[in-house]
Amino acid sequence: MSRRPVNPARRLADTASIPFGGTLQSKSRPSPLLAIGLVLLGAILLIAYSYSGGRRGDIDVVSKLQGGVSCTMEVQQALPVLKKVYGDSMHKVLHVGPDTCSVVSKLLKEADTEAWGVEPYELDDVDNQCRTLVRRGIVRVADIKFPLPYRAKSFSLVMVSDALDYLSPRYLNKTLPELARVSSEGLVIFTGYPGQQRAKVAELSKFGRPAKLRSSSWWIRYFLQTSLEDNEAAAKKFEHTSAKRSYKPACQVFHLKSYR
Repeated sequence: MSRRPVNPARRLADTASIPFGGTLQSKSRPSPLLAIGLVLLGAILLIAYSYSGGRRGDIDVVSKLQGGVSCTMEVQQALPVLKKVYGDSMHKVLHVGPDTCSVVSKLLKEADTEAWGVEPYELDDVDNQCRTLVRRGIVRVADIKFPLPYRAKSFSLVMVSDALDYLSPRYLNKTLPELARVSSEGLVIFTGYPGQQRAKVAELSKFGRPAKLRSSSWWIRYFLQTSLEDNEAAAKKFEHTSAKRSYKPACQVFHLKSYR
């Protein structure tokens, strides 16, 4: 706080009439306005700190979703519903898609759940936790247009997000059967809606081509062509559980059976 200018003549007069020690005591006495100002400033800083700490998670989510929808983020939102739907089938899960480290990290926090991930694109600016997952072989960087580095039925459930939308039918013909091959109890696919703007994570320089957002009817026909059966029981349970939890997916979600 700036002090009000003092009249020099008044200051001299006061000095002459008041002992020197009294002058020091007068100057050292804090101003009531200064004390009130400091209290208010402290309260404002405390509120600002609490707000930023409590909202940090929401801010992180919003920053990742600016510019569109990320189906990988949607997978994380849907995990409680998927766990209710698939139960014991989620004891050994493979996630395939960009930012798979975030999904795998969240799955590993669940009791009795093992999780692995395949990152279809180069990893840039990842945190230490993701580097650790890669170093331990839990997350692998692999081009999904080629055979996956796993044996048949290695995982009970395979989840895919933000990956198939960037493949042409030529490569889908190879990738989808591979995803089904390494699963034993089901395949869950998250894809964008036609006309939906993708999140900024979907950069052309990284994915090589813009996303091809297809309709549900297109996907259903394609699944039939590749001999993948719709898991009707899981789809109905997912819809029912989502409604009970007031959860509305921002992406299309398909539930498929594994190859027999």
